[in-house]
Amino acid sequence: MFDRLTQQPADKILALMQQFREDPRDNKVDLGVGVYRNAQGVTPVMRAVKAAEQRIWEAQETKAYTGLAGDPAYSDAMIALVLGDAVARDKVAAVATPGGTGAVRQAFELIQMANPQARVFVSNPTWPNHLSILRHLGIEMVPYRYFDDDSRAVDVNGMLEDLAQAGPGDVVLLHGCCHNPTGANLNAADWRAVIALLNKTGAMPMIDIAYQGFGDGLEEDAAATRAVASGVPECLIAASCSKNFGIYRERTGLLMGISQDSSARGLTQSTLAHLNRQNFSFPPDHGARIVSTILTNEALRADWAAELEEMRLGMLDLRQQLADDLQQRSGSDRFGFLAQHRGMFSRLGATPAQVEAMRADHGIYMVGDSRLNIAGLNAQSVPVLAGAIVAAGV
Repeated sequence: MFDRLTQQPADKILALMQQFREDPRDNKVDLGVGVYRNAQGVTPVMRAVKAAEQRIWEAQETKAYTGLAGDPAYSDAMIALVLGDAVARDKVAAVATPGGTGAVRQAFELIQMANPQARVFVSNPTWPNHLSILRHLGIEMVPYRYFDDDSRAVDVNGMLEDLAQAGPGDVVLLHGCCHNPTGANLNAADWRAVIALLNKTGAMPMIDIAYQGFGDGLEEDAAATRAVASGVPECLIAASCSKNFGIYRERTGLLMGISQDSSARGLTQSTLAHLNRQNFSFPPDHGARIVSTILTNEALRADWAAELEEMRLGMLDLRQQLADDLQQRSGSDRFGFLAQHRGMFSRLGATPAQVEAMRADHGIYMVGDSRLNIAGLNAQSVPVLAGAIVAAGV
């Protein structure tokens, strides 16, 4: 039977990681993989996470299953973090998932169960795994314009024109903040226009929010998600704790299904629990318990928020350093968008040939579409990258 399998396409980011590891150069720079790194190149365990794990270790007396939906305290804490008071709790169904990817997968399966003919509109570009999962499930994808390669900003008019083609039964996939891979985000007026269009067409939004706290701040980064959730009849939200809690390997996510009709919550909740049972049964708990411990303890939450803010400001500083260095080297302000983008990523607008030249000549590793991980930089590597960008003629 196994000889009937066909070779699946390699994940480009994982392949890039392997290529980086095999590069013997001491001055190589990894800007491909999407993890936060501090100035020493380390992905640290956050202070509050260590403290929470200590508390859990001391108090936990069992490793028995929690429930198909996960620990209710985790769901409550995450719903409050993402939605604030924008939506009443009795309108939100939620299940814990193995990471944000697990939440995205469960959301797509829920969509398929509800409407096998659903089309999912995805931004061009988007996180590649969105496309891979949709393709694997056989769900029709419709790209919508998002990133303008010339201005390195959002093509709002093109986006709205394309989304006007969605209709009832379709789903529009949106990035809640810190768009991956471009770093270019909608402003408040743009979001209002999107919400109005969704209500006009009847399409349902699905929001992937994986970087809350990495852009403009915890509350600021949640504003768009809250506006959408409170402004449309129904929506799905896939949230991740990998980045903002730094617990990548603990695989901690949450999927929310929101309906302004609170009577729909019971059916949505039972369906989400059913999907958990089919895919992995009970969700992992350790990361979820870390998150709920932090978010429900005043001191731990304050320390976590403070360290997260330090990380956010550090990335903004690196963005400004890179933009300034490039302005000085190139004599042009065409790289000013780097300081305006938010989150871990920006898309340079370089060609694949220019990306390859930066790798071959300078040991700079980034994804072929020129997405670079700002959090992979430090004060020493910024000028190396700036020199490589200018030398490659970007």
